[in-house]
Amino acid sequence: MLAQVNADESWFREWGLPVIVTLVIAVVVTVVVKIAVGRFRRRLEGAPNLTQEINLVRITTLTGALSTTALAIVWTIAVLIVLDSLGVPLGPIFASAGVVGIALGFGAQSIVKDTLSGFFILLENQFGVANTVELQTTATLVHGRVEWFTLRATAVRAYDGTLHIVPNGNIVVVSNKSRGWARAIVDTKIAYGHDPDEVRGILDELFADMRTDEQMKDWVMEGPNVLGVETTSDTGVVIRAVADTRPSKKVDVERAMRARITKRLGERGIRAPVGAPPPPA
Repeated sequence: MLAQVNADESWFREWGLPVIVTLVIAVVVTVVVKIAVGRFRRRLEGAPNLTQEINLVRITTLTGALSTTALAIVWTIAVLIVLDSLGVPLGPIFASAGVVGIALGFGAQSIVKDTLSGFFILLENQFGVANTVELQTTATLVHGRVEWFTLRATAVRAYDGTLHIVPNGNIVVVSNKSRGWARAIVDTKIAYGHDPDEVRGILDELFADMRTDEQMKDWVMEGPNVLGVETTSDTGVVIRAVADTRPSKKVDVERAMRARITKRLGERGIRAPVGAPPPPA
């Protein structure tokens, strides 16, 4: 009986205790990781705003990926330590894992690339769901509204209704048109024979009226303003006007400006260029 007790104590000291210590350390590290990720998430969330729901989706995906990756590493190391403590030879396991890893590396390298790219898109908040973006990919240029986003791919709905699915690893340049402000640019062509300064005065008068419009106040952050003659052509002169707008209202402001400019210039007898250029003086 005494020999059996001694054998049990020897086994516990040699095998059982290292296993228990390893598991306890793994559990403690797991708790620490969850607490750290939770604090990181609260820092990212910040104060509530109009896009809080979208931000929460982004933050949840990001912190979930961080937590899953960290816990996978912790418990993989813990399992290997436990197996080593129990006397299981790790050489064949590492050899098999190496072969499998090489095979997966060739077959899944694009998936790894897409996932890493998606992770950094989330981390840097390059764009989010409902943003209007222009994505320069390795294949073509994709423009439209982001409908959904995962760590592997991004879905962009083009203006003609086409849904583009873009692997995140193929995105080269991101142009986000839904951040901060946008600029509405409207070029107006007038025929030769009209005084550009006169046309500018008419447009200044029109834009002063537009600034008092309640809807335009909500859409426009600054302007509209006339920049002046932008260029000339064989048939006429191009006068450019701009307005800084809310990103989602850029197209609406451009349409409103074109419609009102066309109407006002027509009322004042300002013609658009037609036909051939005027003969030389």
